[in-house]
Amino acid sequence: MDAFMFFTLFSSMFLTINAFESNCPMVKCSHGGPDIRFPFRALGRQPQQHCGNPGFELVCRDNTTMIHFPTYGPLVVKSISYDSRKLSLLDPKSCVHEVFLNLNLSGTPFQYYYLLKNFIYLNCSTRLSPSFDEVSCLSGSSHHVYTVESSLPIPVSCRPLKAIPIPFSYSPYLADNSFGLGLTWSLPGRKDFEEQVGSCVFQSKAGSQSGCPNITLDKGFSIAHVLSGEAVSMILNILLCIFVVTTMMISIKICNSKKVDEQTENENLL
Repeated sequence: MDAFMFFTLFSSMFLTINAFESNCPMVKCSHGGPDIRFPFRALGRQPQQHCGNPGFELVCRDNTTMIHFPTYGPLVVKSISYDSRKLSLLDPKSCVHEVFLNLNLSGTPFQYYYLLKNFIYLNCSTRLSPSFDEVSCLSGSSHHVYTVESSLPIPVSCRPLKAIPIPFSYSPYLADNSFGLGLTWSLPGRKDFEEQVGSCVFQSKAGSQSGCPNITLDKGFSIAHVLSGEAVSMILNILLCIFVVTTMMISIKICNSKKVDEQTENENLL
């Protein structure tokens, strides 16, 4: 009976996790594209809202993974590292410093992955000395844009466009569409918990809620699903080992019990 109850419990948990993963499968926009899973969600591919967190919506467009920021527009998702929480992006306009100049990450779950330093974007009517590197993708025939450290004096022919902390100043040697365009993310109330057990969905009176709220486990919540693929695999393997060992021990116990009963019966017959 004990073995049957354990098998039933194990099977129920396994089927529950499989059912959730079938509703929130990991998807890709293309064969070589990044894996899209919690906390990210591919709109149209993972329709259930609990498959991802607000602000982590991605879209598949022409086999390309895209993320949209209201202050700038769409950016191409080059890769997603869930272990280091790094979102590597490409600018489809091939002008990273236009992204730095306009992208406002406040109100989003993202921050720049690299350390920031204060710079000023300058709009100059004439070209500066060769010691200053002109941001070619923002400049034109009658205006010239530069990034300078905020501590430097502003040349007479220039006016400041914006003072902003950015990962890197402009360099013609690093002027591609991705250099420094890396973001990281945080999820409120789950920083330490997610690092230990992965992503969760909790069941409360209000229904399913994605994320790991900052609560103790005796507040009426129960973990319904563990979404981290690595954590799920590890837990299932542990449970499977426990199930096999328990079944073997119970089988050996039953077998030994039968042998004792047979010996007792034979002795009584003699």
